Amino acid sequence: MTRGRGYALLGVVVAAIMALSTAIYIGVASDDGTRNRTALGDGRVPHNSAAPASTGTWVGTWSTSPAAAEPGTETTGMADRSVRNVVHTSVGGTSARVTLSNLYGQAPLNITRASIAVSAGSGTAAALADTMRQLTFGGGPSVVIPPGRQVMSDAVRVVVPHDSDVLVTTYTPTSSGPVTYHPHARQTSYVAQGDHAQDTTGTPYTEQSVYWRYLTALDVLSNESDGTIVALGDSLTDGITSTSGANNRWTDVLSDRLRAQIAAGRDLPRYSVVNQGISGNRVLTDGLGRPADNPSALNRFQRDVLERPNVKVVVIDLGVNDILRNPRLADPNAILDGLRTLVGQAHARGVKVVGATLMPFHGHRGYTDAREAVRQTINAEIRAGKVYDAVADFDKALRDPYDPRRLRPDYDSGDHLHPSDKGYTRMAESFDLETLKGSAPAEL
Repeated sequence: MTRGRGYALLGVVVAAIMALSTAIYIGVASDDGTRNRTALGDGRVPHNSAAPASTGTWVGTWSTSPAAAEPGTETTGMADRSVRNVVHTSVGGTSARVTLSNLYGQAPLNITRASIAVSAGSGTAAALADTMRQLTFGGGPSVVIPPGRQVMSDAVRVVVPHDSDVLVTTYTPTSSGPVTYHPHARQTSYVAQGDHAQDTTGTPYTEQSVYWRYLTALDVLSNESDGTIVALGDSLTDGITSTSGANNRWTDVLSDRLRAQIAAGRDLPRYSVVNQGISGNRVLTDGLGRPADNPSALNRFQRDVLERPNVKVVVIDLGVNDILRNPRLADPNAILDGLRTLVGQAHARGVKVVGATLMPFHGHRGYTDAREAVRQTINAEIRAGKVYDAVADFDKALRDPYDPRRLRPDYDSGDHLHPSDKGYTRMAESFDLETLKGSAPAEL
């Protein structure tokens, strides 16, 4: 072999290695770290505005936890129907992507069309026409999500404002069995017969829904935020007694307050806030079924907290249901051990943990003096700094000064467990924004 031909052969080998390395890099990068990503489109790769045109940080602007299989959908699912979920943003961005879940499905979920748009206003299925975008998955317009899995869409260029409603619509022609849903949305969404995923008028959407179906996350490429705060909780975080459509869960108010304080010049982290509350949720115990309805915090922490994009802080408000729903007297040490396990998992990922004290529930049908003693034991450990990195003392903020076992009357929704709108606002107002600074300690 001549020297010239040897150099040529060497050049071919080097080029092949570089091409292979590039392919591997692109394949890994396109997955974006999403463990369960599955994109099985129809093979077509249309011209797509998926590649972000601007720089920024990927953060969660809205999310919810898949909570259960929707009753009554076992046979027909949402076959030949367009589901238009209405969600409210925390921060804005210049590109967006969504996560869809078939966690509780028993057959592949075939979504043949999906879209995203900014809502034309509050309480409507209509979209601002110039914001309507088709969503793609691996470059194609359709996706098949296996049972028990989730999928993240490609990024699409669209300006998403903060503190606004966004419409995310999916159409599926066939049934996948039980629909994965979040039952207590406190937000009106819409359903239409047939494929109307890209309709901007809202006219075909004649059915209203109080659920979020399939959709579990909306992320944005943001210049407004450098990270995500995840609120992990039960009905108190889910906002079950807040006014529907008013976005008055304590997490909504916290997001507004943080943004206002930053705009006023206060030195605070620029974070978005997402809500991973499930009504009835417990630290230790799953609900029934397989996969479990209402999975415990220990079960869902990886998915619902650590897999959120650029999560910096988790706020945990859990434990009341472990006390109230235990047929025997709950062991406070078991609950505390469960909470400390969550803290350890967060610290292993460099995530700071702010924990809430458990609010009073005297007057609720589940109240007993023995259960009150368990609550007080847990709160004493939390206040002593033996559980979390920092404390949000919701108990102190909302309790009745004349009877600390009860919620203050104007903060009580009437069931003596869940706050009123004024109570949810008070929770957010009592939250010390300075606790959001810094990162997780090396050792608690």
